[in-house]
Amino acid sequence: MFRKIDDSISVAGQISPADVAQAAAQGFAMIINNRPDDEEPGQPSGAEMQAAAEAAGLAYRAIPISHAGFSQPQVDAMRGALADAAGPVLAFCRSGTRSTFVWALARGAEGDDADLLAAKAAGAGYDISPIRAFIGQ
Repeated sequence: MFRKIDDSISVAGQISPADVAQAAAQGFAMIINNRPDDEEPGQPSGAEMQAAAEAAGLAYRAIPISHAGFSQPQVDAMRGALADAAGPVLAFCRSGTRSTFVWALARGAEGDDADLLAAKAAGAGYDISPIRAFIGQ
């Protein structure tokens, strides 16, 4: 369910409040929600996910990304969240793709090599080629 990109981050498709306890048990320190509320009927709200994270002792950040794409403030927010995390992060969206993309953009902005980021993403089953030209810009 959780796809490990590297020791600092894993990504997932939509998780439930019950999955947050599993994330805590696996040693995650922060949950990052990259999904806007009401994107799909029946998905847990950001408030529900935040409450579950806090109940499990995990930090929580909401950085919603719609299908319209990414903005620099979202990349900057992801950079800040990753920097603030006291341990491994679990980021989620509908499928994990947007979470992987914003992670790659954030790490690229920190100077990480685009080829290495692409290899890490591919190892978790994600193709970052649609955003690769923007890594490091």
